[in-house]
Amino acid sequence: MMKADKKLMLKCRECGEEYPPTVNYVCRECFGPLDVTYDYDSLRLRKDFFSNRPKNLWRYLELLPICDPSKIVDLGAGLTPLHKSDRLAKLLGLRDLFLKNDTVNPTFSFKDRPASVGVSKAIEFGIKTVGCASTGNLAAAVAAHAARAGLPSYVFIPADTEPNKVIQAQLYGANLVAVDGTYDEINRLCTQIAEIYSWGFVNINLRPYYVEGSKTLAYEVCEQLGWEPPDHVIVPTASGAMLCAISKGFKELRRVGLIEERGIKISAAQPEGCAPIVSAFRSNSSEIVPVERPQTIAKSLAIGDPGDGFYALKEVRESKGVAESATDEEIVNGIKLLAETEGIFTEPAGGVAVAVLKKLVDQGRIDADERVVCYITGNGLKASEAVSTFAPRLIRIKPELSSFLSRVGGMAA
Repeated sequence: MMKADKKLMLKCRECGEEYPPTVNYVCRECFGPLDVTYDYDSLRLRKDFFSNRPKNLWRYLELLPICDPSKIVDLGAGLTPLHKSDRLAKLLGLRDLFLKNDTVNPTFSFKDRPASVGVSKAIEFGIKTVGCASTGNLAAAVAAHAARAGLPSYVFIPADTEPNKVIQAQLYGANLVAVDGTYDEINRLCTQIAEIYSWGFVNINLRPYYVEGSKTLAYEVCEQLGWEPPDHVIVPTASGAMLCAISKGFKELRRVGLIEERGIKISAAQPEGCAPIVSAFRSNSSEIVPVERPQTIAKSLAIGDPGDGFYALKEVRESKGVAESATDEEIVNGIKLLAETEGIFTEPAGGVAVAVLKKLVDQGRIDADERVVCYITGNGLKASEAVSTFAPRLIRIKPELSSFLSRVGGMAA
C-alpha cells in the first residue's frame, strides 16, 4: 500500500473544537471526548474499488487514521464471516437474520480491530511501549499485536478475569497486571499511569484512533450485503464505544456515497447485572448511573461506568433502536441456542446479544421482515467456564460393541 495522503483532525464531540492529530484524547476547552474526522469531501470511493483489496479491515484505509501504511501492524483482523442464519431465524420467526461472526479474528474477538489500529498508531507516533485496561479480550488483542510489532506491552485486567483470557495474554508475552478491583478502577489507574509514563494506552490516550477500528464492523456488514444496509443491528454493549463506532461507520458510508440514506436501528444489549445504559433507556433519562459492583457472567461487558454510555444511549434513541438486558440464565440459553442452531460458540457477550435479539422479537420490537444483523463479538472457548456446568454429560463406554449398544444404541435407534 502506498503512503496515504489524508487530512486527519481531532474534533471535540461536545463543543466542536478541533485539534491536530496528536496523542490527545480530551478537549482542552470543555473536557469532552475527541473523535477522528477526515476530509470526507475529498474522498472519491466507489464500490468496485474494494474487489481486489486486502481481506482484512485495512481494505478501508482511506477511512482509518493511519497515514503511513508501513506502520500498520496486521494479524489479519477483519472481513469476518457474515453468517446467513437459517435455523435460528426460523426459530425466532425472522425472514432475514445475519450473524456477524467476529469469533474467528486472530485472537478470537472483535478487539483485534481496535487493537490493530491503536498499536499501528502508536508506532506511527514513535511510541515504544503500549498498554491497555481490559476486561480480558483487549488484553489478548493488544498483547498479540504488540508481539507482532516487537513492542513491550503492559495490560491491566481485573483479578477475576476468565483464566483462558489470562493465559492467552500471557503467552503473547505481555506484562500482565492483575488488579484487585473493577474495570472502572483499573481504567482510572491506567489513566494516572499514562500521565507519568510515555506509554501508549490504546483505549486511553490513543482512544480516538483506537475506536476507529471498531467502525469497520459497519463497513463490512454493508459491503457483505452488497452495499445494502441492514434495517436493525443488535450490539453487545459495555463502554458504548463499539456501538458508537458502528453508528459512525454507517454514517460515514452514507456521507461518502457508498450506501443510500436510510434509517438503521441500533439496539444495545447488556447483561442485567451491569446494565446502566438499559436502566437510563427504560427510565427515559439521559443520565447514566454507574453500577459500582457488576454481577454478571458476561465479564467482558462488566463496565459499570461506561465512558461512552451517554453517547451510546443517544445513538440508540436517535436511530429508534432499543436498549435491553438479559439475565445470566438468558445469557446461557442464548449461548446454547446459537451453538445448537448455527454452530457458532460464543462467549457470554454474544449470548447477551442473542438473548436480547430473542427478547426484542418476542416483544414485537423487531418486525419479522426486517433485515437484522446480530454482532457476535467473542469466542466461547475464551470463557467456557460460564457454560461448562450446563453442558450435557459425557456418554462413557468401554471399547466394546456391547457397551455401545447398551449405553448408546437405544438412543441412536
